[in-house]
Amino acid sequence: MKAVFLDRDGVLNELRRDDYVKSPEELVLLPGVAEAVRLLHRCFDLVLVATNQQGIGKGLMTEADLAAVHSKLAAEAPGIDRIYHCPDLAHSRSFNRKPNIGMALQARHDYPSLRLKECTMVGDSMTDMLFGRRAGMTTVLIGEDNPVGREKPHLVDYHFATLLGYARWLNIRVRGEE
Repeated sequence: MKAVFLDRDGVLNELRRDDYVKSPEELVLLPGVAEAVRLLHRCFDLVLVATNQQGIGKGLMTEADLAAVHSKLAAEAPGIDRIYHCPDLAHSRSFNRKPNIGMALQARHDYPSLRLKECTMVGDSMTDMLFGRRAGMTTVLIGEDNPVGREKPHLVDYHFATLLGYARWLNIRVRGEE
């Protein structure tokens, strides 16, 4: 079994600079995300989200607030099989917080036939790329002018402007379809 792990903010929804998506009203999906999730399901057994959400640890939102945000995400981008999140603060050194691989190991526990070496991590930050590398995954960097690809090219296997661009390319490559 193989999965694609997607970061949330900046990959699936608009990134709120110096802020957090604290309510469903603040969640704005990026163009083409629903189609991208549908296309990714053609190439992967599972579409999973792995997201750091320290807004909870900072007391800016609750687990219930995040659950409401993720309900909207699942409704607007059907096909996401599961969402993993880490509420811990960045300085906590939590094993579950990316770039550590706790969320990948949780997924492997939940899906025992999941083979991380056959999985892909799609994200927009060095933290996402490190998470993928440490878990043995292929890494895909999202963002047109993303500096991570220039600064740390050894962490990035592929680079696309958008999630939809990656999903379309992958379907052509794997399935011969557009």
